[in-house]
This record gives sequence, C-alpha cells and structure tokens, in this order.
Amino acid sequence: MCKVRSDTITLPYGKKRKNCYKISFISDTFAAFFKRAYELVNQGTQMQKEILVFIIGVLFSILPLGYAIASDHGDSGCDLHGHEDFDAGSTALHHIADANVYSIGPFNIPLPCIIYEPGNGWQFFSSSRFDIGHHGDGHMSYNGFVLDGGTIRKVVDPDFPGGQVDIAGFKHTKEDGVFTSYACHDGNLYLTEAKSTADFGLFGGGITSFYDFSLTKNTVSIILVFFFLSWLFLSVAKAYKTREGQAPTGLQNFMEPIFLFMQDEVCKPFLGPLWEKYLPLIMSLFFFILGLNLFGQIPFLGGSNVTGNLAVTMVLAIIAFIVTNVSGNAHYWKHILWPPGVPLYVKVILVPVEIMGIFIKPLTLMLRLFANITAGHMVIIVFISLIFIFGNSGESLGGSLGAAVGSMLLSLFMMAIELIVAFVQAFVFAILTASYIGAATEEAHH
Repeated sequence: MCKVRSDTITLPYGKKRKNCYKISFISDTFAAFFKRAYELVNQGTQMQKEILVFIIGVLFSILPLGYAIASDHGDSGCDLHGHEDFDAGSTALHHIADANVYSIGPFNIPLPCIIYEPGNGWQFFSSSRFDIGHHGDGHMSYNGFVLDGGTIRKVVDPDFPGGQVDIAGFKHTKEDGVFTSYACHDGNLYLTEAKSTADFGLFGGGITSFYDFSLTKNTVSIILVFFFLSWLFLSVAKAYKTREGQAPTGLQNFMEPIFLFMQDEVCKPFLGPLWEKYLPLIMSLFFFILGLNLFGQIPFLGGSNVTGNLAVTMVLAIIAFIVTNVSGNAHYWKHILWPPGVPLYVKVILVPVEIMGIFIKPLTLMLRLFANITAGHMVIIVFISLIFIFGNSGESLGGSLGAAVGSMLLSLFMMAIELIVAFVQAFVFAILTASYIGAATEEAHH
C-alpha cells in the first residue's frame, strides 16, 4: 500500500499547486530490510557481514529505478491508475525509449525543445517548462504541449488552455494494439497525440499536427560521445607527433593494439589494395558504435540506448549502403544485373535475388545492431522487475527480498554479457561493411 503526503509548493513562474508524494511499498520494504540487516551485521561473522554489505550496496543501486517504476501521481480526480497490474514489458520499453529529458539517477536535466506546427510556426523553449517529475512526467503543460514519460505530446482539444497550466497526471490505454494517452487537468482527461514520425504506420506512428526537432537524450549522448572520441584520437595523434620514434605510452599504448588489429585483420584482408582509402570510414564506424555501446552501459548516466534506436542504426546502414554501391565497379554491377556464364533461365531467378541482396545487406546491418543492443538493455530491466513481480507489488516482503538477490546476480551476469556484446557488435558492423565494400571494388580475376 502507499502513503500519501501533500503540501502546497511554489512552482517556477510564481504558480502554486498541491503536490502529492507517493511513498510506495519500496520505502517501507527497504527500510525494514536495512534495519534488520544492520542488526545482523553487528551480530554476524565476518563472512556474513561482507555478504550483507554487498547485498545492501546492490539494493541501493537499484532503488532509484525501483522508485521510478512504482511512483505515482496521487489523487487527481481523473482515476489515472486504478488497480493496474505491474507490466514488466511496458516498463522495459519505457526505460529504453528516447526522451526529451536527460535523467541521471533521480535527477532530470531539461533539454532544448524545438517544435514546428504547420500554421503556427516554430516554438523554442526548455523542457523545464513542464516541471519534470518522476518517470519523466511533466506536472505542467506549455502552450498545449505536455511531457508524458519524458516524451513531448500535444493535447488535441483546441479548447485546452494555453500557457502553463497544472497537469495532475496521465492515463494510458491500449486497445487493439493502439496506444492512447490522456492528460489530466482540472479533473478532466484530454486526449494527446505524439509527434510526427516517418514510419509509414509500421510502429503506430504517422503524420500528426506537429514535428519535434528537439535535442533528445539520444542526441545529447551522441554529442557527448563525439566530443569524447574527438579528444581521445586528437590526444593520441598528438602523442605520435611529439613522441615520434619512441615506445607508446598511456592512451597511445591503449589505442594502438586496437587500431592495428582492425587495420591488419579487417581492412587489409577485406579491402585489398584500396584499404587505405576506406580505412577512415571503417574505423569511424567501429569506434563510434563501440563508444555509444559502452556509454549506454554506464549505470545511471542517462541510460541512453542510442544504438538500440532504429533511426540511428538505419543512418549507419544507409552510409554503408551508399558507399558500397557508389564505389561498385563494372565487374560488381555486371555480376548483379547480368551474371556471366549463367544460363538464361537461371538468370531469371538469380538477378532478382541479387538485386534484393543489395537492400537486404544494409537491412540486416541495421536490425542486427538494433536488436542485440536493445535486448541487452531490456533483459536487465526485466530482471530488476522480478523484485516487484515476486513481491506482488509490495504485498510479500519475503518474495521481494528473495527476488532481489536473484535479480542482482542475473543483472550482474547480463551486464558482463552486454560488455562483450558492445565490442562484438561494433566489430561485426565494421567487418561486414568492409566485406561489402571489398566485394564491390574487387577487380575481375583472369
């Protein structure tokens, strides 16, 4: 059960509202556990002390996520939540999704919002206008826009008040696979719509009344990784100039084996005599993907899932597609469009397959990277969700604590696997791109 504490707080811009804090079962459960653990630490053997301290540390590390999962908006008059069962799948999807706010642990960093509405023009403002709360939900609307789960949505009703008004919470429904979100204001529910997306309806998106060009969590993560990699490689390049002829040290010593491995084991064998021409592209793809993969695994540093975003992997795959086919020589295209030495009746079957292969190759690059990175993030969140599933949403303290131990061990194992996957997927993307380019530029053998 949840306890509710209410008080009146002053919001930015001088507005006041009733603020409700829901302290979920997590607080009571963990408080009781820590009290008992403290008693056992003082009474137990040295080994028991070490085990308990380790478990407490891990539970503290997952507490912010648990609070985010279980937090609520309190009583709003809109019947926002009712008695919904905990849905691990929806929770996992929410935490790997992109957002208009950058969250570090319990802290929410607002990001610039850039909105375009046909007929109304451009709007530029900060997501702090939404008074961001737990789970990325905004407590206020701004010019008809709201922040639901960290994502900007627009209220459809033209009579909805403009400027800044209080939002008590959000109500979500899903019927026949269609997701619908309502914003609660003044005891009434208002239908909202998502930003326009060019997914041709494949993922439930489409063209709506506004376009969102804002800096999102994934965009900021890309910028941060870009600056870090720029600093890293410029530092290494400077070391080579200033320490010419000397043994590598520091970052130079760390990066050289990785660079030489990619050069000697990927670029030279697959690209042949043209390896120097395409070396910058292959290295850029490898280190960029690797940097984003590793950055997304840093606990509570935004939890970005950049390479688990189809838009990002699609752009990387399109770059590989364009370079491959623009670089293709006559020998390459001849074998695709009119394979030599093949009977005509076989060409009727083979040529369409070869043409399809041109597009299937980048498609598999896109989906492989997306699926592997997304799966790793989701599995960890699902493991943590076992605490709430076995604890029956707080009704069973024993179930919660027992699941916490198992969840901790499974999560640590999965994080180790993800570390390996981060390197493997960056390497696979780079080596396949090199093989495609090498096949397209290979000269005919006589």
